[in-house]
Amino acid sequence: MDYQILEQKLGGLGIKQDQNQLERFHKFYQLLIEWNKVMNLTGITEYEDVVEKHFVDSLSIIKAIDLSRIHTVIDVGTGAGFPGIPLKIAFPHLRVVLLDSLNKRIKFLDEVISQLGLTEIRTIHGRAEEYARKEEYREQFDLCVSRAVANLSTLSEYCLPYIQVGGIFVPYKSGEIDDEVEQSKKAVRILGGNIKDVMKFELPGTDIHRSFVLIHKEQHTQKKYPRKAGIPAKEPL
Repeated sequence: MDYQILEQKLGGLGIKQDQNQLERFHKFYQLLIEWNKVMNLTGITEYEDVVEKHFVDSLSIIKAIDLSRIHTVIDVGTGAGFPGIPLKIAFPHLRVVLLDSLNKRIKFLDEVISQLGLTEIRTIHGRAEEYARKEEYREQFDLCVSRAVANLSTLSEYCLPYIQVGGIFVPYKSGEIDDEVEQSKKAVRILGGNIKDVMKFELPGTDIHRSFVLIHKEQHTQKKYPRKAGIPAKEPL
């Protein structure tokens, strides 16, 4: 199998992968396309597009943080496994939890994990608001990532409770983010976080604009957060 496109695109980020890792990315692509025929996982199916808009996009977080200093990651609203599975393939030392509310997607992710022979990565099925209240997940992670489409105030209420003090929450956002960041500052502060930086860039070799919001966890999140299921979306802090 010729992995030239994959190697070239990952190389644009400064990421070099061995044969085993390249094979895992390719197998992930094959499973994604196969399962996508029977359930809606992604509207992006061309190989080069998946490499660019899912794999490279997921891994572009290396522009914002040093993953060698991260050990535990939770991916909230992981969907078809982005960014969690590419992060695990590329950085095998990471211990990853993938959270999604749709059981069909969890079944797909379990199959991917099994077929790719990945270890120290697991799935949980449920709502972010529920698991954030469980002792074994609350404030247990160095890093929380999310490509889920939600307002930053709402997303912060879902995600900040998972991060230990000293950890970081990095939502993947599209280019224009300034107003949303401004409007979320109060919520982030209430939840024990602090917006340290917003990093804007283009995905290598494309005109796709991306933003990472770097939210550091500086204080414990009050026990009353997150609020009950549905409320963070309806009534952002």
